[in-house]
Amino acid sequence: MHIVFFADQHAESLGGAQVSMRLQRTYLERAGHTVTIVAPRMHSARGGDAAGDPGYIDLPSIPITADREYSLTWPGRRTDRFLDRAMTRRPPVDLVHVQADFWGAFIGHRFAHRHGIPAVHTMHNRVDVGIAAVTPLHRPVLGALNLWRRTALRGIGPQPRGADGWAYLAGVAAESRAVTAPSGHFARRLEQHGVFGSVDVIWNGIDDEVREQVLAAAPTERAPGRPRFIWLGRMSPEKRLLPFLEAVVASDVDTDIEIVGGGAQLRAAERIAARASRPRIHFAGRIGYADVLARIAAADAVVQTSIGFETQGMTPFEAATLGTPTIVSDPDIAGELGGGLWAVPDARDEPGRVAALAETLRLAAADIAGGRAPEPDPQVSADFRQSSRTAAMLEVYGRASGG
Repeated sequence: MHIVFFADQHAESLGGAQVSMRLQRTYLERAGHTVTIVAPRMHSARGGDAAGDPGYIDLPSIPITADREYSLTWPGRRTDRFLDRAMTRRPPVDLVHVQADFWGAFIGHRFAHRHGIPAVHTMHNRVDVGIAAVTPLHRPVLGALNLWRRTALRGIGPQPRGADGWAYLAGVAAESRAVTAPSGHFARRLEQHGVFGSVDVIWNGIDDEVREQVLAAAPTERAPGRPRFIWLGRMSPEKRLLPFLEAVVASDVDTDIEIVGGGAQLRAAERIAARASRPRIHFAGRIGYADVLARIAAADAVVQTSIGFETQGMTPFEAATLGTPTIVSDPDIAGELGGGLWAVPDARDEPGRVAALAETLRLAAADIAGGRAPEPDPQVSADFRQSSRTAAMLEVYGRASGG
């Protein structure tokens, strides 16, 4: 089977969805399938990682972030023609798997519709919450997105006239044979808001082999020293790195804290960290996948801080798979994990959330120092391996393609 992934951003760029697509490709190819990933061309130095890889089709694009990490390809006839020419150099396509929410979704569904190919759509983005987190003008932005969606996908399935995030997602998925979500809580919301009738829950996974290597190299007992917390992710408002650092300063916990990742809020984060009197805060920058997993395994706790934005939240699941508990701010993620965590109490406003997180940091540090840290659910470890996720997705592919 030849499966074509469509993405908003190149699979070699930073992000959980990109990591997931690279893993999916690896495990599908091991199972004997062919995978092509279609996405905007990167403009940063990291784009060279994809040079010469026949599994990538890089679409003409323009950079949209200051670091040139992320790009946009305009969906339309010119892009359609470029893509169709590029696909003549690849085997005939059996299935389209859209793993995008914006221009990549439009381009992918236009391609599937144009060629009569069945499409599966994985929803990665809580569009309404994500846009609200980065702009106070989220309502007019959502209205403009819905107008763009109706224009780009004209004639492709029933296009809702609504102007909210759920209407947008319903219109994007209109001609999909199947829709998947990376968590039960997001799948339920998609169904409840009429995005798709029955959504398959398929978690994003962890590389089986890298996991085994990391665990084999990890010490059998905790290394002595103060508690070690790690925060990982994109440094943007919806991830709530800055409130986390404010909570660290307020907590005055005697810990080592490592921040992994990059993004626009790095300088602001460094300024807040400089005010911390006792916790030692280290910014590790952007590091490779295996190194990320090794650092998670070596930590005493992962700190998850976004609220309402994540459709899964991969780091707490990666942590659970490696035996590391998590301090969890999002109640949906806490419910999905089931155990092995410290849940941050809910609060009505951001100052209350910062105070609640600071208190939870103090509690977690005390539990770790006293040998009382909770243990993750071992079932998560089995269910989160990429081999099991690929087997589940192949069942969805078979159903969508009529096999």
